[in-house]
Amino acid sequence: MRDFRDAKLMARTLKAELAKADLEISHSQALELVARQLGFDQWNILAARIEADPKPLPAIRYQPPIPIFRIFDVDKAMEFYRDFLGFTVDFEHRFGENFPLYCQVSRGDCVLHLSEHAGDASPGAKAFTWMHDIKAFHAELTAKDYRYLKPGLQEAPWGLEMTVTDPFSNRIAFCEKV
Repeated sequence: MRDFRDAKLMARTLKAELAKADLEISHSQALELVARQLGFDQWNILAARIEADPKPLPAIRYQPPIPIFRIFDVDKAMEFYRDFLGFTVDFEHRFGENFPLYCQVSRGDCVLHLSEHAGDASPGAKAFTWMHDIKAFHAELTAKDYRYLKPGLQEAPWGLEMTVTDPFSNRIAFCEKV
C-alpha cells in the first residue's frame, strides 16, 4: 500500500500512464494531482508533510497473527463461529474427499483458522482481540440465545472484556479499551 511518502513516484507514474494515452501533463501538474488524491490542498503542503516524516517504512513488517483453533466437528464449529458469533467463512480446504477440514473465518479484522488436522493446534487455546463497541456485540450474542453459552462482560484493568468458549474448549477474549 502506497502512502504520502511515495508521492513523487506516484506523480511520475501518473504522468507516464497519461502519456501512453496521449494526455500530456507537466510534472508539477502530476504532483498537484497526487497531492489532491492523498487529501492535501496542494503539493507544497504534502511536501512539508513528507519532510516532517522522512522515516522510511521498515523492511521487516508484521501482520497480526492468525490463531489456529483445533476443532473436532465441522457442524458444531459452524454453528458457533458462523451462526452464533457472526463470522464469515472465507475459505475451506480439504486435501481430498474424506480428509480433515482447514478453513478461515473472519468478522471485521478478527481472523481465525479452524482445523480438524491433529497436528495443527491443541484444543483449549486462547486468543485475545481488541474490538470496538463490545456492548453492542454482547447484546447481539445475548439476543441469539445460544443454548451452550451465555457470555458476560467483565471489567478488567485493560478494558471491558467478554470471553467466549467454543465447543472444543478454545477461548476468544474480546476486549474494548474504556
